[in-house]
Amino acid sequence: MVNSRVETAAVAVTGGSGGAVRSCAGCGGRISDRFLLFSMDRYWHTRCLKCSCCQAQLGEIGSTCFSKGGMILCKNDYIRLFGHSGACSACGQSIPASEMVMRAQGNVYHLKCFTCATCRNRLVPGDRFHYINGTIFCEHDRPGGALLSSHLTPLQNNTLLPDQKVC
Repeated sequence: MVNSRVETAAVAVTGGSGGAVRSCAGCGGRISDRFLLFSMDRYWHTRCLKCSCCQAQLGEIGSTCFSKGGMILCKNDYIRLFGHSGACSACGQSIPASEMVMRAQGNVYHLKCFTCATCRNRLVPGDRFHYINGTIFCEHDRPGGALLSSHLTPLQNNTLLPDQKVC
């Protein structure tokens, strides 16, 4: 499964002794509010079910939320962090929810697929790269650039070029 899309639904809490006492999955407190949210098989105060990134109260901005990597996310932050399709931009295969990813210019990649188009060396966090017309090039193979050094030589941190850095 690429993502865990979880519906949030407002549920009316009935009063009286017949109602079960519910604990909030967010704060652990007793839910005695008139309305509560049920999401990811747990109950939440409406104020406690929030996006892990923007802190928006998810019950107020829609009826869906997303869960991936232990985070609860609104739709906008899910798309921003994990891409719209949930598929690798290089190979087109889906990316499992538990897998780490690399991102460039709004595209998402498997770690193994984030490679230079010329030499096929895998780029890792800290490597400089160029993203030209949807294609990734390592520092050494950038189009129009002279060969700077051997692929085995680590990049110098003091080299200032108009490029990008893997974060």
